[in-house]
Amino acid sequence: MIIRPRPNLLQLFYIMRGSVVPRILPQIAGVAVFAAFLVTLHKAFPAEVPVYAGAPFALVGIALSIFLSFRNSACYDRWWEARKVWGEMVYTARQLARQTQVLDHAGGADAESRRRLLSLTIAFAQAMVIHLRSGGDGERVLKHLPEDVVPSYLASRNPPDALLRAISAELALLLRRGSISDILYQTLDRSVAGLGGVQAACERIRNTPVPFAYTLLLHRTAYLFCFTMPLGFIDALGWATPFASAMVAYAFFGLDALGDELEEPFGLLPNDLPIGALADVIEINLREAMGETDLPPLPVPVGYVLM
Repeated sequence: MIIRPRPNLLQLFYIMRGSVVPRILPQIAGVAVFAAFLVTLHKAFPAEVPVYAGAPFALVGIALSIFLSFRNSACYDRWWEARKVWGEMVYTARQLARQTQVLDHAGGADAESRRRLLSLTIAFAQAMVIHLRSGGDGERVLKHLPEDVVPSYLASRNPPDALLRAISAELALLLRRGSISDILYQTLDRSVAGLGGVQAACERIRNTPVPFAYTLLLHRTAYLFCFTMPLGFIDALGWATPFASAMVAYAFFGLDALGDELEEPFGLLPNDLPIGALADVIEINLREAMGETDLPPLPVPVGYVLM
């Protein structure tokens, strides 16, 4: 996610970090070169290159911009929902740390059980990052796991769910030995269920993209429009047609590319969510709740990008 001070007017024209320009520059250049070729051909052979009125292209452009806006709105809704469910994970993890403080006061095996519960919660947050991004540094999870949980974690097809089962098993053990009451057990179990709900919501967002046919239609229409649009500009703009075509292509291809980035909020592109940083925040907060003082610093943007 891009985190930077609001740029001034001059900076707006040359900022590349977080911009979609590097991704769409080949398309923009292609439209500009093709427009220049059409203008040159029209100047040399006026009868061979048809030109059209600009009004039909304006109508198509308006319709396309509306469709792109609808798609981007749907993609942003996915991005924002993903951010909300990760905020819910941070809240639930902190709540679990507060709810288990009674175990720390009891000392002995109960205090050790609390450390185990919170370590498993940290591991769950880090495992979610790897799970949603389909890869990552497994050591960030393994270093928080009790030795008896490692085999089931490594063997599981859904590692975060395996960790939730381990947390539930620890709560059941506390209930059996009388360390927590039925009421506290139900409260803690609701928190674990909340983490499970967060996982399910994240998996729903990741596994249910915007319908492909809708995306394909917009991609095709944007390309057809941008590469035929110069035919409506040649008579009115002449040699300015490549520049005008490039500006319109920047708007349409840029909106299209931005929608692609927002559609997959858990990725590694600059505009994706910083779920790695959020997992680190959970780790820092829970380790502090366990009484640790040698804590890593809070995540900060690197080159204005927080991942």
